[in-house]
Amino acid sequence: MSGAKCPTLLFIAGSLLLVPGLAYAAGTGSSDPVSSSGQTSAQPAQPDQEGAPSPTLTPAEPVLKEAPPLPEIPVLNEDDARAEATRLNSAFRHEVPVALKVSSAQKAAWIMLAQEQIQQASFPLDRPQVVLVVDRNPAVQRMCLMLALPGQSDWQVIGSTKVSTGTTGRKFYYITPTGVFTNTADILGYRALGTKNENGIMGNGTKGMRVWDFGWQWAEKGWLPVPREKGQIRLEMHATDPVYLESRLGHVASEGCIRIPSSLNVFIDKHGLIDVEDEQMAVIDNRFRALLRSDRVASPLAGSAVIVVDSANRPDLAHVNISENKTASSRHTPQTHS
Repeated sequence: MSGAKCPTLLFIAGSLLLVPGLAYAAGTGSSDPVSSSGQTSAQPAQPDQEGAPSPTLTPAEPVLKEAPPLPEIPVLNEDDARAEATRLNSAFRHEVPVALKVSSAQKAAWIMLAQEQIQQASFPLDRPQVVLVVDRNPAVQRMCLMLALPGQSDWQVIGSTKVSTGTTGRKFYYITPTGVFTNTADILGYRALGTKNENGIMGNGTKGMRVWDFGWQWAEKGWLPVPREKGQIRLEMHATDPVYLESRLGHVASEGCIRIPSSLNVFIDKHGLIDVEDEQMAVIDNRFRALLRSDRVASPLAGSAVIVVDSANRPDLAHVNISENKTASSRHTPQTHS
């Protein structure tokens, strides 16, 4: 098995089909949990806006006496894993036009930081798999998709783009926490409705964009002075408004979530890169089957982990990442290095 948990169901889901729109409107009545200080930690998220929780995943009514076993998770050897990563790299260059180059120095820095987070979180990296490494350093704001290999430091780059994480100085805006966050089958996730708020902004991007929900997480309150009090946020990864906000990616801007380009959203979704558990559950639960794209071709390297790092906390790495990031951004070419 991969590092993710593998929940077992006693019955197959059938009566609670995820009809069109049900997953999109998920969690609209939820409010944030109460912090240790007794106050709510953030403003309640509005429907289809950043931080709106996924639906509560309740047991579905059984249609069979016994559920079939969950399918095995593919485990590739190193040669096959690298070949699949090369294929994904080629697809990335064709499908994600906002791709950026990754230098050897950046690659080494992100691998080191990601491995530190994996060790701190005791995340069991027990098979070759894709991980999404996010550098929240305000001067970097990048995501790098990598093939992570157990016990090795020679990971393989699949692609990289600009992202936006949590900003400071605005009320109810949180700093995206560092750590390993997994897309588990305990939370269904949902898709954007494409509705606009009072300012004409689509908080989760256009209709159908995937929203990956990592649950409630502790994060620093970005509007408070250092040392900052922490509160809980609904940590999610999603697209953003293609007209007003996507061009601003590469700068801190979100309320705490991870904003990604729409083309990257589709790429991760189409190849199922962090949907390993959802893919298993889709075999026995129609709600997961309805959430996943019907035209997806799930990679055998699919994993579950988004790893948030901060090169700003490492002076020996921050200079490399900042200077390399400026160079890559100025070139803005769809080529990536392995």
